Amino acid sequence: MRRELPGLGSDPASVRQRIEGMEQILERMFVVPGINKPVGLDVILSLIPGVGTISAAALGSYIAWEARNLGMSKWQVARMAGNIGFDMLLGAIPVIGAIPDFFFRSNTRNLRIVRKHLDKKHPGSRTLDVQATPGA
Repeated sequence: MRRELPGLGSDPASVRQRIEGMEQILERMFVVPGINKPVGLDVILSLIPGVGTISAAALGSYIAWEARNLGMSKWQVARMAGNIGFDMLLGAIPVIGAIPDFFFRSNTRNLRIVRKHLDKKHPGSRTLDVQATPGA
């Protein structure tokens, strides 16, 4: 009997856990003081001309790759690829590309697409979304 570490399996719950973790790293790694907005590696990499934008797109493509392995439709994966491509175009604008990248969060959009699929096709993979509620 082979034992797998939590989150490293190919089951839908493990895939969800990996995708949610990647989205958090890319879009919500820390909160910027003063504006109280989450920022992740995607925006930071957009500040590096050329290679940063390509790196961010490659990391974001991991979510689409996992979605494809889940058996999501070609249409859903194409939508995700479109989000990644659009985000890459925005981020390609030298220096100021980080500003639109800050608002268009392709990885969060792609996570929503995957969650919708998983909630419909694999409801047992659902996790509690525990986020701090403002004012609580």
